[in-house]
Amino acid sequence: MRIILKETIESLGIIGSEVEVADGYARNFLFPQNKAVKATPQNHRMLEQEKAKFDLQIAKEKSMAEEMAQRLEGVECTVKARTADDGRLYGSVTVRDIVDALAKQDVEVERRVVLLKEPLKEVGTYKVPIRVYRDVEPEITVHVEPEEETA
Repeated sequence: MRIILKETIESLGIIGSEVEVADGYARNFLFPQNKAVKATPQNHRMLEQEKAKFDLQIAKEKSMAEEMAQRLEGVECTVKARTADDGRLYGSVTVRDIVDALAKQDVEVERRVVLLKEPLKEVGTYKVPIRVYRDVEPEITVHVEPEEETA
């Protein structure tokens, strides 16, 4: 089904764009939550009139994303984990661990924006990208250190 987005949806596109989605997704999620309308000539005309408002909203979202990216650029966090003698972790450092470590530094990010390809399994320093907005991905530094053992 062809639809026109009324707001930016990360997995589909930006506000005002026309995309193809599954019928059930449109009927059961996008239409009831007023996130999209069916792509008809009448809706095209209506959205064309609101295009200036959409452009303003896109610019606002982009500027907010760039501001957030500047705050995140250069952020470093440390995650302590239990390790074996050879420096490998008993478990792994996941997105949740990184988000929790950032929250301790008063940096709030959602789990879905942390782009960790696979869990970190060794002690070391890693660069992890954070998707703030489409094409805006600052990198943070994550230090994985061994946990001090208490005797």
